Amino acid sequence: MNHLGPPGTVFYLLAFATAFSAILVIVVRNPINSAMALVATFLFLAAIYAQLLAHTIAILQVLVYAGAIMVLFLFVIMLLSLTQDAEVTPRLSIHQVVGGATAVALVVGLVVALGRWHEAGGARAKETLARFGTLEQVGGLLYTRWLLPFEAVSLLLLVAMVGAVVVAKPRI
Repeated sequence: MNHLGPPGTVFYLLAFATAFSAILVIVVRNPINSAMALVATFLFLAAIYAQLLAHTIAILQVLVYAGAIMVLFLFVIMLLSLTQDAEVTPRLSIHQVVGGATAVALVVGLVVALGRWHEAGGARAKETLARFGTLEQVGGLLYTRWLLPFEAVSLLLLVAMVGAVVVAKPRI
């Protein structure tokens, strides 16, 4: 037993905080506050990963999503200067119906897949998962097999940032 309480207590607190901040992303009207709630969601998710001993994913979650991606989101929000609130009419659109149906189908698929995984020998899969995703393995694959796509993505991001600055330059 750990010093933080019964096993799972911290996990459930982090899960609740993650779900609450994710709901705030949707509910909050101000785009800046919504982006800050998204940063909190990313950080709580990274804490869950760290508690599950997936330290590589936790670090990448903070560096990539809470860091780089959110900086780009905030840059776009500031660039667009979304200060006026549009009137929201509460009516159901076809996009919302399709999105809801897709979400339900994904949850059902996840439950079915987890049930099959448990039946198909979860112990054997746990041995494979113990070796999966280590820093050595991720780095080895990233800088050997996936080096060209990795460099192409970095070049694409650089071009996108330069393009955003060029487009925003007349307004600044």
